[in-house]
Amino acid sequence: MTVLGSAVGDELARLRAENAALLAQMRHRDAELEVATRMLVARAQTMTSVIDAVTEQSIIGTDVDGVVRVWNPGAERMLGLPRADVVRRRSITEFHLPEELAEAGGGLAALVRVAQEQGSDVRDWTYVAGDGQELTVSVAVTPRTDDRGVHAGWNFVGTDMTEARATERRKDQFVSLISHELRTPLTSILGYLELVLDEPDLGEQARGYLGTVELNAQRLLRLVGDLLFTAQVDAGRFTLQPGDVDLVAVVRAAEECARVTAQCTGVEVVLDVPAGGLVVPGDAGRLGQACDNLLSNAVKFTPAGGRVTLALQAAWRTPDGTVVDAPQDGAVPVARLAVSDTGIGIPAGEQAQLFARFFRASTARRHAVPGVGLGLAITRAIATAHDGTLEVTSTEGEGTTVTITLPR
Repeated sequence: MTVLGSAVGDELARLRAENAALLAQMRHRDAELEVATRMLVARAQTMTSVIDAVTEQSIIGTDVDGVVRVWNPGAERMLGLPRADVVRRRSITEFHLPEELAEAGGGLAALVRVAQEQGSDVRDWTYVAGDGQELTVSVAVTPRTDDRGVHAGWNFVGTDMTEARATERRKDQFVSLISHELRTPLTSILGYLELVLDEPDLGEQARGYLGTVELNAQRLLRLVGDLLFTAQVDAGRFTLQPGDVDLVAVVRAAEECARVTAQCTGVEVVLDVPAGGLVVPGDAGRLGQACDNLLSNAVKFTPAGGRVTLALQAAWRTPDGTVVDAPQDGAVPVARLAVSDTGIGIPAGEQAQLFARFFRASTARRHAVPGVGLGLAITRAIATAHDGTLEVTSTEGEGTTVTITLPR
């Protein structure tokens, strides 16, 4: 009996010890769960506060069926509906034009198809506000997951572009209208000038006057062409006529066109081109326009006694984007044209704005250099259309180098 009692006592002691250990483990797990819960709550509160702090963009979160679950103050402001009237009550598709959704395939699928396939999508959609007003909104769509990583719905972040798009349309219409109204009479003026200048009995003085008129008419015609070109680029209507282009011939033609102006202003133009030619795929007319722009700019911004150098060479672009003079493993062949001048240069603080249309550096304004600030913007558009790049380095008072790099 004593032995049995002792065994029972030992077993009870063991069970008590296990029970105490399990109780301690449970309390530890409870503490860990409490900490994790607090962290999740804090994270959710932080995310909510961040979303609620955004007032200029609408942030709309939906479940997998498109029912709204998140509606931030930006959405309230943009669409004119309070959160309580929308969350769990309405679908994201109710705020879109039905015909626009139908054209894209219909329903929620039209909004999320690209994001579902590619992970994200950004495009313009027409939102319909609570009062029926239609807004052009740039909407970024991304999938939303829960804490387990399971797909839980979609996020729609919208930026109201109504006024911006209307301004762009008005600007394009204005540029196209003005360009058309200017180009037609200028073409007529130049045609009649050509006829008059061909008259053998025309006096030298009159011929000189008419030559000046023709020169300025041609200048206006080029400006109209530049305005039309920028409008085409903005509207996505800029097309190329592809072919094989010998850049050596393009550079020589640009130098020949600029030679008279350079000589008149006392600027030396130096060519450094390969003897055997350098061919790239592209549009010969557009590449010639780009080269003309770079050379005329260089000559225009270089005082008398200065020098402009056109250096064309075969090169290679490495996978990290560096351009080198000799082939390397993984490098692709490119052509590099550098137009360097010893001119007035560009202040360092203004160089980031050089490719903005109608921007003119302060040095150009101080020296009264003529121009409207379209050349570099047009040249970069041409380079980009050819899958190339355009880079500018400049030191005020010392000169500027503009380099265009094109695949070959």
